Amino acid sequence: MDQFPTMGIPDTGDTAWMLISAAMVLLMTPGLAFFYGGMVRAKSVLNMIMMSVSAMGVVTVLWVLYGYSLAFGNDVGNLFGDPTQFFGLKGLIGGNAAEAVVEDPGAGIEAAEVVNIPLVFTFPATVFVAFQLMFAIITVALISGAVADRIKFSGWLVFVALWVTVVYFPVAHWVFSFDGGTAETGGWIANKLAAIDFAGGTAVHINAGIAGLVLAVILGKRRGWPGTPMRPHNLPFVMLGAGLLWFGWYGFNAGSATAAGGLAGSTFVTTTVATAMAMLAWLLTERIRDGKATSLGAASGIVAGLVAITPSCSSVNVLGALVIGAVAGVLCALAVGLKYKLGYDDSLDVVGVHLVGGLVGTLLIGLVAAPETGAGVAGLFYGGGVDQLWRQAVGAGAVLVYSGIATAILALIVKFTVGLRLSEEDESTGPDEAEHAETGYDFATVGAGSTLGRHPGVEG
Repeated sequence: MDQFPTMGIPDTGDTAWMLISAAMVLLMTPGLAFFYGGMVRAKSVLNMIMMSVSAMGVVTVLWVLYGYSLAFGNDVGNLFGDPTQFFGLKGLIGGNAAEAVVEDPGAGIEAAEVVNIPLVFTFPATVFVAFQLMFAIITVALISGAVADRIKFSGWLVFVALWVTVVYFPVAHWVFSFDGGTAETGGWIANKLAAIDFAGGTAVHINAGIAGLVLAVILGKRRGWPGTPMRPHNLPFVMLGAGLLWFGWYGFNAGSATAAGGLAGSTFVTTTVATAMAMLAWLLTERIRDGKATSLGAASGIVAGLVAITPSCSSVNVLGALVIGAVAGVLCALAVGLKYKLGYDDSLDVVGVHLVGGLVGTLLIGLVAAPETGAGVAGLFYGGGVDQLWRQAVGAGAVLVYSGIATAILALIVKFTVGLRLSEEDESTGPDEAEHAETGYDFATVGAGSTLGRHPGVEG
């Protein structure tokens, strides 16, 4: 039986790429904070950013204590990883590895034994821990967009701790833990079902999307919605956030190749192609439907394309990426209007973009997966029949159902203990002042006592 973690000397190129990828994925969360922060009203911008930033704190602490072990420890009953195997990152912290040195008295070189450290694949286990931590953080942060303007900050923090423990860590185990990777036995979706989810269409986007929907329904609608206009207060923030997300997403997708090689290169290309196509498709849909193509539409189309190509970037060629981008751009643009027809207040369209986009990208693998790609699977359009399609559907459905039910239970627990919803007065004042005693913009002092723009000695 193999021993985990395996010990050895890391590949420096792969190690460097994975460290960079982990940092890029972390940058996605501040990017999301700006993306969401610009989409809310001015009185909610700091609270919106704080929900993403606070997730970085809560999830990190829980991840290094038991989260990594729940996700990547030996499988326990097809439910989760062994929480004690790597508790507190036990056995994973190591110093520098070194090759053996042969003694050479003439050169004054003394012999030295090889120095091994814990590895995952070809790089230090600690690097893999850091890389996967960033996935956990962004998944939790995504949910916040569905409940903007009305959730108590204390309730959010408790919900984050519960949800990441009960929902994300086990689902990450199902999807990302492969047999013989970080432990002897991994998760059932990755190994037994053999559904393809390269970087998190199910574990991240479907998971967060359905959680956002359930939490929004339990929390209730914003006061005044949908009659009161609640327009984005800072579209440049939204565009900045979309740009940071696109940049960081290369760490998300190409980093999931876990090596600086050909697979990283091909996923980098398919990610770019699908994202560009989705943006154009969203803008075209807006132009036909509304007569105008908007900057908010461009930013949303970018994210929709990134979401949809996340599970499929390793299994499609360029034509497949174009198809996925086009379908996601159109369907997600149409799906954001469902909340008005069905009556749920998903503040920042987490359902329309992440749930729908995640489903599109996950299911289309069954149709457009190309056999020449890294995944080596043929979809229906390439002669593979419906074999991969049903696997994709089962994987997506299992995550959706589990996350939806578990989120409902956890949200109700928080609602009836610490509370979820802001009071009517606090919601009217705005969560920035009510929850943080701060405002994003100090309009009261603008121009007060200022001499900017005046000529010396001139009254005015």
